[in-house]
Amino acid sequence: MTTTETAKTLENFQKLIDAEDYLQFFDIKYDRDFVNINRLHILKQFSLLIKEVDKVFPDVTESEKLEKYRLALEEAYEVFLTSSPLETKLFKVFQSKPKNFVSLDELSKKAN
Repeated sequence: MTTTETAKTLENFQKLIDAEDYLQFFDIKYDRDFVNINRLHILKQFSLLIKEVDKVFPDVTESEKLEKYRLALEEAYEVFLTSSPLETKLFKVFQSKPKNFVSLDELSKKAN
């Protein structure tokens, strides 16, 4: 059974693993090279958006929930078309600044 033939159920959704699996499950067109470069960021953003959907819409039907998940995945994909992983700062490594680091911005502010 191919992904496009897979029934759109939460049970089948929960079996998905790869970014491509999710994109194919929801029939979202995507650029394979773009996904290869941004897969972790897309999946991380998607997981955050799914948690928000589950929190805000706890009592929707299965089909409504899957539609909201589809929209969340589209949003997660689109985020990285317009901004870099560094700008979004999804992962801790991007959020913390080393103690022995001074940015050029900080230097220019001190100079003024």
